[in-house]
Amino acid sequence: MMSTSKKNRWAALFAACSLLLLGQQIVNPAPAAAAATFTDDFDGPAGAAVDGSKWQLETGDNVNNHERQWYTDGTANAALDGQGHLVITAKKENSGNNCWYGACEYTSARLNTSGKFSTSSGHVEARMKLPRGQGVWPAFWMLGNNIGSVGWPTCGEIDIMENIGREPTTVHGTIHGPGYSGANGIGAASTGPNFSNDFHVFALDWAPNRLQWSVDGRVYETRTPADLHGNRWVFDHPFDVIMNFAVGGDFPGNPNGSTVFPQQMVIDYVHVTT
Repeated sequence: MMSTSKKNRWAALFAACSLLLLGQQIVNPAPAAAAATFTDDFDGPAGAAVDGSKWQLETGDNVNNHERQWYTDGTANAALDGQGHLVITAKKENSGNNCWYGACEYTSARLNTSGKFSTSSGHVEARMKLPRGQGVWPAFWMLGNNIGSVGWPTCGEIDIMENIGREPTTVHGTIHGPGYSGANGIGAASTGPNFSNDFHVFALDWAPNRLQWSVDGRVYETRTPADLHGNRWVFDHPFDVIMNFAVGGDFPGNPNGSTVFPQQMVIDYVHVTT
């Protein structure tokens, strides 16, 4: 079943294409829409896994950010809902694995396009409904695909959308690179509606020497090499796309007695155009 937003998007594209078929009397037609270089609308039966030709699921914990979850593969924490969405579910449970702090207390999922898709420019967007609550940390981001050879943060990181669940009306867009990483990353926040109540579009427009963030079409941040105070601009090579739902960590803090589990991060689509 296709969501209303998808139907409207495809209807608009169909209408635009139809104008080109009205006859040879049309002179200088409007430019065609940018071709999709990556698209996943998460259509499929309820309970199905994500498309393995587009995504891979990472497993394990993350000591670097002191997150509390164990990322699993399969469909226990990441599955289609049969209504055109991918649902990433964070659960409070013992996975049977040991995390950096001892027996893991939570499970969740993290997906990336490494080895399947990367881009160094274009429009990257996802339509999502976010979870909420102390200690939950959904993110939609990109990582330089040369991380294996140069390491982080030299590879570069672009956080298109990060949210800490205790602040359900605020999302963050940030870049990390050599000399501006971790707590010293360069970014800005966008305040709007409660992002856990409905779907919203989080997007990045990437051109040479410019990155621009928007929420629901409203631009709230632009970054260029001039913002780096002489540090190196590393956003000039291919990056992979990543989605994950962390639990706890240095940024959001850990869950407490007020945090309800399970929690869901619901993704309607991910589209990349160039």
